[in-house]
Amino acid sequence: MKTIKMISVILLYGLFLLQGASLYAQNPMKASPNVYKKILLENDKVRVMEVEFKPGAVAAWHSHPNHTIYALTSGKIEITEKGKTATTMEINAGSATYMPAVTHMGKNVGTTTIKLIVTEIKPMMQKKTNPMMAPTKKK
Repeated sequence: MKTIKMISVILLYGLFLLQGASLYAQNPMKASPNVYKKILLENDKVRVMEVEFKPGAVAAWHSHPNHTIYALTSGKIEITEKGKTATTMEINAGSATYMPAVTHMGKNVGTTTIKLIVTEIKPMMQKKTNPMMAPTKKK
């Protein structure tokens, strides 16, 4: 009987962990289609997304690898990173910012629509070396 209870607790705990991880590791295109409007380009190196925050719009919890943000319009946004308190930022049209990998949510707390281009930099995959193409050592 104790074994069954122990297995049940472990399974429930594992399910909880999986659910929590999915809550914080969402693809922004799926987590916030109200804000992440369109993929402009995607390949094995980058994903470029069109983002539009109307006043009061909220982007649910989602994750990005290292990425850049280019502001098409100005506005005021509140960003909450996982495990941190919210911070409010003024965004200026024409500004560009580099951001390290993050899990966060955002809310347009201003009165204007914020339009951004977000470019995610995909992690490099280790290339498989073809032994026939490997450089030879000079003697």
